[in-house]
Formats: sequence, structure tokens, C-alpha cells
Amino acid sequence: MGPRVLIVEDEEPLTLLLRYNLEAEGYEVDSVSRGDEAEIRLREQVPDIVLLDWMLPGLSGIELCRRIRVRPETERLPIIMLTARGEEGDRIRGLATGADDYIVKPFSVPELLARVRALLRRTKPAHIATLLRAGDMELDRETHRVRRSGKDLHLGPTEFRLLEFLMQSPGRVFSREHLLNAVWGHDVYIDERTVDVHVGRLRKAINLPKMPDPIRTVRGAGYSFDETFARAEQAANAES
Repeated sequence: MGPRVLIVEDEEPLTLLLRYNLEAEGYEVDSVSRGDEAEIRLREQVPDIVLLDWMLPGLSGIELCRRIRVRPETERLPIIMLTARGEEGDRIRGLATGADDYIVKPFSVPELLARVRALLRRTKPAHIATLLRAGDMELDRETHRVRRSGKDLHLGPTEFRLLEFLMQSPGRVFSREHLLNAVWGHDVYIDERTVDVHVGRLRKAINLPKMPDPIRTVRGAGYSFDETFARAEQAANAES
């Protein structure tokens, strides 16, 4: 499960070109062609990075960028502005509105990919790391192996994706709906209680005897990977 990219671009050939190259690099790609549609999509699910065109129907990219920065859920969302407006004043305005980077059309696709990687490495290192670690738990994205206290854990593919998603953002609480969209996808129509079933299976697979549970249930809100897990693990080891 690679980093999620939302392309907001009304030029279909460019969108197709970007999608092809990003998916080839392992990213999960979604796209919309209107600014107002993008705003709705961002309320449904927050991606890891946005590639945002300046000139859009419905709502301009510059206004969408401003609105993204106002919402607490998206105020730190990485944004690369794509535009034909290359004048210094336009670049300054785009960056001042909240864009993290600014690339002028026509641009080199390899350069854009490099900028995406660099921005994610700086803002969301866990989303591009091959190895995720917390306490005595280790998840390897390349080999699809999970280990705890040096022991291999046997997870099904859904439980692996669920743990991977939660470990990317320790402490953040995700609703069942958010987890369904992130792990199962928008096009799968299943009951939200399915999340509870798979969280139960995940807990059974990763919780060894007398060890703290890293999955926290937040009543009425959802689930999170407990950011205090590593400290609890150390305390448990100290007592034993």
C-alpha cells in the first residue's frame, strides 16, 4: 500500500500521464478534474499528497489550497502546485497561499516524481519507509513480514494492510469509515462492522502473552495505533 496521491487537474492527457508514472512508482492514485469536486473528495479521505493545478473549473487551485490550509484535518497536507503561470509573482502567491512546492508546465515527469519523493520524505517519512517500527514490533513492506520480539507473526493480507495504515500515523484516531476507504477502497461496499472483525483478528495475531496491545479502541470514534505503545513496552520489560 503505497502513499496516496490526489491529482487535481482538468487536462485529461496530463492526468493520465501522471497517473501512469505514479502508479508505476508504487503510488495509489486518485484524480478529479474540478476544484469543487476535489474539496468534496478531501473531506471524504485525506491523501498523503496533492498535485494541484492552479486553473480549475468550479474552484480555483489557489482558493482550494487556501481552504485546505484552513481545515485542521488538512492543514499539513503536502501540496505541489502545477501551473503554466511561471512569473515570479505567481510563484510567490502560490507558495504564500500554502503550496509546499511549485512546478511550471511543461515539466519533466522524472523531476516531478523526484519532488514528490522529496516532499514525502520531509513531511511523511513513515509513508515511504520500507520498514515501520514501534516498540518491539516491525513491519517490512517489501517482504510483507511482521515481527514482534523477534518472532514472525502470521497476518492475512487485510490485517497486514490495516496494521500498516495504522502504524503510519501513531496516535491518530481513524473512524471505521476512514479505515474502510483506506484499507478496502472506495468501491467496496461492506458494513463498517467488518472493520471490528478484522481489528479483532489483527489483535489476536500480534498480541503475544503478557504484552501490551498497541491497537487502541476509542469509543464512539474508531481505532488508533497507540503512540504510547513503545513506552508501555519498555515498562513491561522493566517489570519482568
